[in-house]
Amino acid sequence: MRIYLAGHTGMVGSAILRQLIADGTHDIITATRSRLDLTNQAAVQAFIRKERPDAVILAAAKVGGIMANNTYPATFIAENLMIATNVIQAAQANGVEKLLQLGSSCIYPRDAAQPITENALLTAPLEPTNEPYAVAKIAAIKLCECYNRQYGTDYRSIMPTNLYGPGDNFHPHNAHVLPALLGRFHDAARKKAKHVTIWGTGTPRREFLHVDDMARAALFVMQLPRCDYIHHTTPMQSHLNVGSGQDIAISDLAQMIAKVTGFAGEIRYDHRKPDGTPRKLLDSSKMRALGWTTKIDLHAGITATYDWYIGQCNLGSTLRAS
Repeated sequence: MRIYLAGHTGMVGSAILRQLIADGTHDIITATRSRLDLTNQAAVQAFIRKERPDAVILAAAKVGGIMANNTYPATFIAENLMIATNVIQAAQANGVEKLLQLGSSCIYPRDAAQPITENALLTAPLEPTNEPYAVAKIAAIKLCECYNRQYGTDYRSIMPTNLYGPGDNFHPHNAHVLPALLGRFHDAARKKAKHVTIWGTGTPRREFLHVDDMARAALFVMQLPRCDYIHHTTPMQSHLNVGSGQDIAISDLAQMIAKVTGFAGEIRYDHRKPDGTPRKLLDSSKMRALGWTTKIDLHAGITATYDWYIGQCNLGSTLRAS
């Protein structure tokens, strides 16, 4: 199969690329952002027309944590809407019958019953801090469903929980919570800081999934026989949740990361800052019924991710010194 992987340099895309390469049975098409701007409709059309993929995996997105979403809401909704619309429309227009679109668990209502099932979509208001991004991802699901209904395509969507792993963004303010904490605790341990202050109360609970487990899930769903996928979804509720099935309080996550990074100081909480959604745990029973399970537990995944991060820091230091 000739597969175009959009977003292959990002954390999720690079993990999927590793899986595709390891599989060794596909002709993989990629394009860097400098070569192809996915927000440029004409450019995307021309690229798909020229490359003629059999399938598309849409892993490209504008992503960020609470602070980034709050600061740049217009950017998050506009860029993600353009990326999804351009890629999905170009795929259909050029005869691509198979497409997998990757979303996010933030598509669900802020106060959805836990664990969150797929049918919770569009049943109540979203979490305000990431509503623009969530709306764009919901639109991408509906785009896939509408093209399936109108043109008979086989466009699928999966909604992963909070992801982490090699290739993540570790910025202390603009990253998602787990990599942001890894970066901050690493710096604090290195500087022997007396304390680290975390946004919010520490009480919200989050579910995390290693990006390599996510990549396996993506290819698993992509390769499912169409009858199996249809059996576990409906034409107007076609997405599948992908999660580990376990969540953890942010305060406990902070303690775990402190131990992994060797930080021995005090952990403080800034109650003036937003917590975000109180709890977010996905019901991934449909994926399990289809035969997919996770392989990497949280502590082992965080440890491996931290080792990768240290390696990147050391590489950066070496390059600067040379």
